[in-house]
Amino acid sequence: MNRYPLWKYLLIAAAFVFGLVYALPNLYGEAPAVQVLPLRSGLKADAALLKRVDAALKAAQLNADVLSLDMTSVKARFADTDTQLKAKDVLNAQLGEDYVVALNLLSRSPQWLASMNALPMYLGLDLRGGVHFLLQVDMKGALDKATESASSDFRSTLRDQNIPYSGVTREGSLVTVKFRDADTRGKGVAELKQRFPGFEFLTHEEGSDFLLNAHLKPTEETHIQETAVQQNLITLRNRVNELGVAEPVIQQQGIDRIVVQLPGVQDTARAKDILGRTATLEVRLVDDEHQVGAGSVAPFGTEMFRDRDGGFILVKKSVLLTGERINDAQPGFDSRNNEPAVHINLDAVGARKFKDATRENVGKRMAIILFEKGKGEVVTAPVIREEIGGGRVQISGKMTTEEAKDTSLLLRAGALAAPMEIVEERTVGPSLGADNIKRGFDSTKIGFIAIAIFMIVYYMVFGGVSVMALGVNLLLLVALLSLLQATLTLPGMAGIALTLGMAIDSNVLINERIREELRNGVPPQTAIHEGYEHAFATILDSNITNLVVGIALFMFGSGPIRGFAVVLCLGILTSMFSAVLVSRALVNVIYGRKARLNKVAIG
Repeated sequence: MNRYPLWKYLLIAAAFVFGLVYALPNLYGEAPAVQVLPLRSGLKADAALLKRVDAALKAAQLNADVLSLDMTSVKARFADTDTQLKAKDVLNAQLGEDYVVALNLLSRSPQWLASMNALPMYLGLDLRGGVHFLLQVDMKGALDKATESASSDFRSTLRDQNIPYSGVTREGSLVTVKFRDADTRGKGVAELKQRFPGFEFLTHEEGSDFLLNAHLKPTEETHIQETAVQQNLITLRNRVNELGVAEPVIQQQGIDRIVVQLPGVQDTARAKDILGRTATLEVRLVDDEHQVGAGSVAPFGTEMFRDRDGGFILVKKSVLLTGERINDAQPGFDSRNNEPAVHINLDAVGARKFKDATRENVGKRMAIILFEKGKGEVVTAPVIREEIGGGRVQISGKMTTEEAKDTSLLLRAGALAAPMEIVEERTVGPSLGADNIKRGFDSTKIGFIAIAIFMIVYYMVFGGVSVMALGVNLLLLVALLSLLQATLTLPGMAGIALTLGMAIDSNVLINERIREELRNGVPPQTAIHEGYEHAFATILDSNITNLVVGIALFMFGSGPIRGFAVVLCLGILTSMFSAVLVSRALVNVIYGRKARLNKVAIG
């Protein structure tokens, strides 16, 4: 009566092996390591970089336990912290300023587990230690910046088209242009509507003045605000690379907030300096008359900068254009030869300046330089083929599609698109993180032992079966979290402890139902069957309601709340599997083959 078909036993065995394999990496712990990340967009983490790192370590007689390459970096794992610190110094000296060498921790898991993508869970900031910032983007500042830029562009456009006006003023989000007569105002409206489709224009008279009011359309305001947040995200990711943070978390939260978590970083002041730093772009002419190289002195009136390939370029000090005049930069392709290119849109003032500069310097090279922390880097230095007007500029020449994308990101994200304010700041020390791990692990262990003792004493053999099913539940939950590479935080550990209580509750319902059937005089085999069958509906109802709450927490929560919700939902699914399927399989193995069962040990 109480027997499972073979396929169910095979399913349970497969689930147990799966859980064992993917939970196992969490037992090996972590080893000290270094991570090498390219700083400049022209450099890639590839096999050549892997060979350079390997050669540098071998030359210094430092043996890495594991040397690996992923999409963004090269990682080297070592046996102890002393070797890790020596390796960091060696690689910093060998690779120079083009790469960030960051201290890191890597799993000690054997290679055969890593080849199966069996990796340990990632520890959150409250367990690993580091700094946490919650930044709020000033949306009003982004709109004010756009409106102020537009008011300047209005003047330039009207001046270029020889349309006389009395003045342009801005009050808040409203830009007002004064004209002397209606005909001139009509010409101005037609020109501005064509050049600035994101604005709404309204005309009215005030005394002898013919006024034109302009304000951003709601759709344009939304676009500017969304773009500001996205560009700030890109800028922050670029800047965090310099901190040498191995696994930073930089993500949008809500409409106007950005969360930045920097595990392992304890210097809050330096982190603030990096995140709040400004960057600028400049366009200058290249000085090709003089030869330059490493160690040479730049002639009078010129400066020397590195380019993306690590070489040196001599440019003139006179600035033709600054990055404030770049409205947008997008990757694309050259229409003539279909090569990757970057397409830049300038505002009205920038378009006029660029047109004049290119007309006067045809055949010469023009350098676009990105400045950060006082250091300049030449992003590209194309040859000016012809006069470029209209405010649309194309940069091309021996670029890959990926390089064109990276260059456009640099041009867009050289500076923050909108001001940001730190509204929440938190520092977690490494010792506190280790203490949190110990407390969380101890609480789960003590809870499990307490439940096991109670169940075995109260329900005897069936209690022991419930404890084994609970162990399988914990194993499967940890395996799923590891497979999904979930970030384990303190709320997540609380979710694991809560899952244990919820899972054992299902077994209590089953055991009490079996007891009730036995008290009613039902034979033991029938009592076991009826207990599992009738308790299943109640277990399903209670778990579905909990699952609905978990899904709601995941959908509408954020940060630690979502982490708790993930653990809760996965725990509900694994508890359903273990409490019903696994526990009954064990009971079937113990009692199912006895044809005449007179008594069961259920307390």
